[in-house]
Amino acid sequence: MSPKILIADDEPNIIKLLRLYLRNEGYDVVAAADGRQALERFGQETPDLVLLDLMMPQLSGLEVCTEIRKRSDVPVIMLTARSEDIDKIIGLEIGADDYITKPFNPREVIARVKAALRRRSWDRSVDGEPDVTPVTVGNVTLNPAGRDLVVDGEPVRLRQREFDLLEAFLRRPNVVLDRERLLRLVWGQEYGGDTRTIDVHVAWLRDKLRRADARIETVWGVGYKLVPATADA
Repeated sequence: MSPKILIADDEPNIIKLLRLYLRNEGYDVVAAADGRQALERFGQETPDLVLLDLMMPQLSGLEVCTEIRKRSDVPVIMLTARSEDIDKIIGLEIGADDYITKPFNPREVIARVKAALRRRSWDRSVDGEPDVTPVTVGNVTLNPAGRDLVVDGEPVRLRQREFDLLEAFLRRPNVVLDRERLLRLVWGQEYGGDTRTIDVHVAWLRDKLRRADARIETVWGVGYKLVPATADA
C-alpha cells in the first residue's frame, strides 16, 4: 500500500502542485484547505505524513500540529512563507519534524518527504534493517524496539526525533559528532534543513537527561559528544 500524504494549505495552487508531484512519486494524497478541515482529514484518513501550512484560516498550522501530536507521532513537515527563526523553533517545539520555507522547489519537498518516511520506518542501515539492540550508558537505557527510555529507573517520554538523536549519541559515547553527521543519522541523507535544528533538539535532551549518568557536551566549532560519568573519573 502506498504511503498516504495529507496536504493542508489554504492556497489551491500549492495543493495542486504538491499533489501532482506526490502522485507522480506513487503517493496517495488527501488535502485540506484550512486548519479544522486538516484535523478532520487527519482523523478520517490516518495519513503517514502531513505537509502543514503555518498560516491557515480556522486553525493555524501550529495549532493543528499541537493537536496532531496529542494523537500521533506521524511525521509533520511545516510549510510557510515566514522565514524567521522563531517560527522554526516554535514549530519544532510543538513537534514538527521539518520546516520548508516558501517558495520551494517541489523536488525538495519530495526529498524531505522521502527522508521523513524512511526515518518513520527506521531505514537507517545499509541492508535496511534497523539496529534494535537496547543500549545502556550508566543509568540510561534506551530500547529502540519499544521506543522506550529509562533514566535512573524512571521512564522518560521523548519525541520521535529526540529519541533518534539520543540513540545516535548513546551508540557513540565519547565520539564527537558534527551537526551535519547528526542530520544524516537522524533526519536522513536528503534532509536540507538548517543545522540549528540539532541545537534545539540537544537543548530538549539535556533538559530531559538531568538525572542521567551522562551528559551531552558542546564541542565548540564542531558539534556535540555524549560523555558518560565514568569518563570524568
